[in-house]
Amino acid sequence: MKEPSRQLLWERRSQTPLLLLAVAFAVAYAVPIVAPDARAEVHRACTHVEWVVWGAFAVDYLVRLVLAADRRRFVRTHWLDLAAVVLPLVQPLRLLRLVATLMLVGRRARMAPQIQLTTYVAGAVVGLLMFGSLAVLSVERDAPDGNIKNLGDAVWWSFTTMTTVGYGDHSPTTGLGRVLAVGLMLSGIALLGVVTANIAAWFISRFERDDRADMLQLAAIRELQDEVRALRGEVARLAGTAAAAAGPVTAVPVAAAVPVADPPNAPAQREVTSPTP
Repeated sequence: MKEPSRQLLWERRSQTPLLLLAVAFAVAYAVPIVAPDARAEVHRACTHVEWVVWGAFAVDYLVRLVLAADRRRFVRTHWLDLAAVVLPLVQPLRLLRLVATLMLVGRRARMAPQIQLTTYVAGAVVGLLMFGSLAVLSVERDAPDGNIKNLGDAVWWSFTTMTTVGYGDHSPTTGLGRVLAVGLMLSGIALLGVVTANIAAWFISRFERDDRADMLQLAAIRELQDEVRALRGEVARLAGTAAAAAGPVTAVPVAAAVPVADPPNAPAQREVTSPTP
């Protein structure tokens, strides 16, 4: 059995700590938005946590790059990871760190074989709703013409945007908010397509499994029929061989074998005796 590479071993061991760091990033990102009146120390601590988490994912990318057997191929096949690592360095925006961390978490989660598709989709939906709501609230809350002023409005807007319902009672007014809306709509359509395809694949696999069971039963019945025909032929062959080995049978005359009795009304025969001289 082929042993796993060092890169694969690193990915398996680092997956759980990175996911825990992603949860810490989510908390650090949400606290300043949900509680904007918190002390400055809290905001600074949350900012430090965000950068530490991003740095951990950047170190993870560099370690995987060093452990890769073909580094050029690794860069070509993991260009999205590289973009997510470089993206926050372009401009120190919290939103860029959010997007980069989400991209890295999604890429690392896909590598886990134990994460099923349904669990992954459910987690992606919850994550997009939560981070989409927080992001649009942080962008639109201070906008002069904005109508998303609290977390409830932001969550409602995220639901209607992801499901492409679009009631129009809440909508972003800033350019960045509209960019978030486009990304959330495309993500909702993609996730809906994944869920639909997963359900269709489940039904198809169920029908194929039933058809396979019916085909196996039919094959077993045909095999039994063939065995019965073979047994009948063998019995007929054995019967013919036994008859040929016994030879012709001599018929015994019934009259010679069985004495004929006198009819009941026949006169009794008299014994004739010769006269004595």
